[in-house]
Amino acid sequence: MKDKTEVVIVTGSSGMIGSTLIHKLAEKYHVVGFDQDGYPFPPVEAECVCVDLTSDDRMDFAFKRIRYAYGNKIASVVHLAAYYDFLGEPSDLYDKVTVKGTERMLKYLQDFEVEQFIFSSSMLVYKPSSPGVLITEASPLEPKWDYPKSKVTTEKVMHEKRGEIPIMLMRIAGVYSEEGSSIPITNQVQRIYEKQISARLYPANTAHGSTYVHRDDVINAIALAIEKRNDVPKEVILNIGDDETLTYQELQDIISTEINGKKSNIIHIPKWFAKAGAFMQNLFGKTFIKPWMIDLANDHFEMDSSKAKKLLGWQPKHGLRDTLPKMIEKLKANPEKFYKDNKLGESPEK
Repeated sequence: MKDKTEVVIVTGSSGMIGSTLIHKLAEKYHVVGFDQDGYPFPPVEAECVCVDLTSDDRMDFAFKRIRYAYGNKIASVVHLAAYYDFLGEPSDLYDKVTVKGTERMLKYLQDFEVEQFIFSSSMLVYKPSSPGVLITEASPLEPKWDYPKSKVTTEKVMHEKRGEIPIMLMRIAGVYSEEGSSIPITNQVQRIYEKQISARLYPANTAHGSTYVHRDDVINAIALAIEKRNDVPKEVILNIGDDETLTYQELQDIISTEINGKKSNIIHIPKWFAKAGAFMQNLFGKTFIKPWMIDLANDHFEMDSSKAKKLLGWQPKHGLRDTLPKMIEKLKANPEKFYKDNKLGESPEK
């Protein structure tokens, strides 16, 4: 192990990916966590520097601290912080935090010797494909709602404002872990576990699906990218996803079998009916499924991550098919903890 002389900054350092990444990087690097004021905090292995991506004063203070404590050289900046929600409503925070916040960081980094800037983008920036048609880094873009649209805009900003800073855009699939960690997956688990009628209704092609990727495989990809930062192009895009893309039907079958010991049939319903049902559910309480999501239910995302494997020597070591049973096992062992950790409300057992 080499001496810890190299500095890595991680934004969004208290989040699910950021905190796990810091645990790994701290073995080799001085890690600095950029995060908002207050709880939750980055892991103790990192110095916590409170920063507001929307404020020039706070950004200036943060980088003055970096220069004072660590000098002018930064091995890598891993930019995970971004704004998102699933409400489907317009928000100026996508521009203020994700787009302008990244631009602001790049502006202050111009005064440093930065060897790499990694931006966590999203698989959702792509135009949906069809089963068997792999999405590569050269595939067309077609973001359909504000979150991926903000990622596409930020990617353009990085290209224009990077100066001499080498950048890597990681278009990451939906992230999951044994604990859950994926909002769409854990909500599907919840509907089946609680035997909700909506668990058996679907307004789209169940042979379609989306690529996911295990949290630890994302961490390994980022760690490898930092390690090999001098061996990759100065501006590069990489897809990061599992080797296998499960269909909605396969997800349903695996989850149902693990929870109930048998598969459950899915009943196809028209989109107008699904939208009306989602509207009524949200009218009388908060539910994950929103009317605007119905139009996207048929989208299929099947990513090809071979470029990351070639450039970084990265290989996903997990798969959703094998991880789902472990996820359900944790749910059954402690439903209250699973519900709390995944923000699913109160468990039926409580």
